[in-house]
Amino acid sequence: MIAIIDYGMGNLRSVQKGLERTGCEAVVTRDLGQIQSARGVVLPGVGAFSACMENLKKFGLIETIGEIVRRNKPFLGICLGFQLLFSESEEFGTQKGLDLFPGKVVGFHPGENFKVPHMGWNRLEKKMQSPFLEGLSSGDYVYFVHSFYVVPNDSSIIATTTDYGEPFVSSIATETLFACQFHPEKSQELGLRILANFAGFANSN
Repeated sequence: MIAIIDYGMGNLRSVQKGLERTGCEAVVTRDLGQIQSARGVVLPGVGAFSACMENLKKFGLIETIGEIVRRNKPFLGICLGFQLLFSESEEFGTQKGLDLFPGKVVGFHPGENFKVPHMGWNRLEKKMQSPFLEGLSSGDYVYFVHSFYVVPNDSSIIATTTDYGEPFVSSIATETLFACQFHPEKSQELGLRILANFAGFANSN
């Protein structure tokens, strides 16, 4: 079973439906025991960085997420759920994140030919081989909706970049974690491949 963390915000049902389309059992929950016992955990998210952090704190989820990542349980972060993993965001002033990876979240300033938010289909440039990206190639298109992007301190975790006026980090990966700025649940066949890769990895570990 894959646990999708419910903190009162985000595209929870579409992520759940995407995982279910891969044949995986997925439950939307904020029950700490259910999250801790799941084979894998997903942190989705849309909305404001600070509001999401406040909700995670309100529901007692901050320590649980940190423990899950540190224990190397399979973990997937999506969009704002990717950004929250870092130390801080500059959205509406400096906001503290989960600080599971050193780095910051900054806003786009791409110039007059590029609109903010960055919305629509854009290409991935693979920077590493990862089981989470199996079946995907540089040049494949995925779907984005965001005004901010992450700047990791550690470049070795960068899995893909994407160009929008200039290159930005569109996903990171470790041996057990994948987190992406794009929305796999909205990225049609390639997005489902990523969700299937994650579900398969989680259920085999």
